[in-house]
Amino acid sequence: MKRRKKFKKARSHRGIYILPNIFTSLNLFCGFYAVVAAIDGKFAAAAIAIIIGVMFDILDGKIARATNTTSKFGLEYDSLADLISFGLAPGIMIYLWALKPLGRIGWLAAFLFMACGALRLARFNSQVGTVGNDYFMGLPIPAAASMAATTVLFCHRFNIVGNPIIILMFLYILSFLMVSTIKYNSFKKPELFRKMNFNVLVAVILILIFIASQPPIALFILGLAYVISGPYITIRHHRRLKQKASIPRKVQEHG
Repeated sequence: MKRRKKFKKARSHRGIYILPNIFTSLNLFCGFYAVVAAIDGKFAAAAIAIIIGVMFDILDGKIARATNTTSKFGLEYDSLADLISFGLAPGIMIYLWALKPLGRIGWLAAFLFMACGALRLARFNSQVGTVGNDYFMGLPIPAAASMAATTVLFCHRFNIVGNPIIILMFLYILSFLMVSTIKYNSFKKPELFRKMNFNVLVAVILILIFIASQPPIALFILGLAYVISGPYITIRHHRRLKQKASIPRKVQEHG
């Protein structure tokens, strides 16, 4: 009887570990489909697949933490899937959509985006357990991929042809932000949800309505706001440090 109970527990334990990895596999599938769609010239479908992949990536982490099934295997598998879905797929999509006329410069920019994403993932994995969860160090690769995807959807919504030079600079900026030390909010603080009042709830509902009514525009604005928030937080933090450092000097001068 005891052996049967242990066997059942082992089977259920293995079954729980499969659940987050299924969502990681779905994320990987979305990335692969985005590559195929981009090659076929279906750039809007590729962008949508990348955004759906981001949702699966968020879910697999949430489920793993909620069910206490985080593992080294899951972390490595998630990183490999992220590299395909948020590094390779957006790079190929952006190159075929706007950078192909630039030739070698265009595909090198797409490669740089993927390489910076790989470096970002490697740095994140090496810092697990040693760095706090309140902030991300550098722009997360799913956010960079989402920004690239929503840009394609935004231009597709208004029939805008992507300017190769502008998109090239845009890709360079996203690549730099991924490997930078600029801090980005991870939204993992429990206080963010405990301190929510009625007005914040109304604002969240309005944002959801805006997303439902105009997905390309809303997602592009939200993505751009998050990308800009990192440098804004960093500049604001340095200003506060300068102000604190200047206070003792003023006191000494008056003294």
